[in-house]
Amino acid sequence: MYFDSHCHLNDPSLLTNLDEVIKRAKDNGVTLMNIIGYDLSSSKKAIEIANKYEGIYATVGIHPNDLHKMNKNDFDEIEKLLTKDKVIAVGEIGLDYHYEDTYKDLQKEYLVKFLHLANKYKKPIVIHVRDALNDALTIFKEHKSLIIGGVMHCYSGSKEMAKEFIKLGLYIGVDGPVTFLNARVIKEVVSDVPLEWLLIETDCPYLTPHPYRGKRNEPSYLPLIAQKIAELKNLSVEEVAFTTTNNAKRLFNL
Repeated sequence: MYFDSHCHLNDPSLLTNLDEVIKRAKDNGVTLMNIIGYDLSSSKKAIEIANKYEGIYATVGIHPNDLHKMNKNDFDEIEKLLTKDKVIAVGEIGLDYHYEDTYKDLQKEYLVKFLHLANKYKKPIVIHVRDALNDALTIFKEHKSLIIGGVMHCYSGSKEMAKEFIKLGLYIGVDGPVTFLNARVIKEVVSDVPLEWLLIETDCPYLTPHPYRGKRNEPSYLPLIAQKIAELKNLSVEEVAFTTTNNAKRLFNL
């Protein structure tokens, strides 16, 4: 059994044949999935889908790149969603400095607000960080008391920095790039980090693993990520599936 701890079944490209996508996933042993919101609308859609299917859950939040576009009441509306059944975390939230106009101050302000919100409702956090790992680590250390668990989604930093996030109780999320031929850094991280601190994710429809790179990603490809982790850590794929599933269940209180 596999747990896709970060997928976007709420993405328009997957909604067109969602029943088939979910059936393929379950046929491949991916029986648990966590749909991640990235704004108010997608968060509501995540809940709608989770309520329709067994074994599927929702996470609600606002992606850092969408903060400057949100309405003034969106944060309050996200808070209301945290009381809904099958909502298991706050996210995806974080910092993203990849683009030139990044609204850094706004991102940092709302990251702290979301940390307070997650703590208030005793929910773990799903964290998106791109080109901003140092600032994220600083904020998490300054607000360590607010963190009751979380995951560094699609982790892209070094193995040394991974240890710092783990000290804060944050799991390391591993996605399709671990299967890419030239992905040296994440392979080093996976080899170094104990399996008990890893989660596996597709981030579908993005980051499709090898050998399907370039095609639309979906949860049925999750076993390819587990297989690569097993290879890197000299473990059986069954052990990787079992441990990462239990890690996700523990994090999300399932």
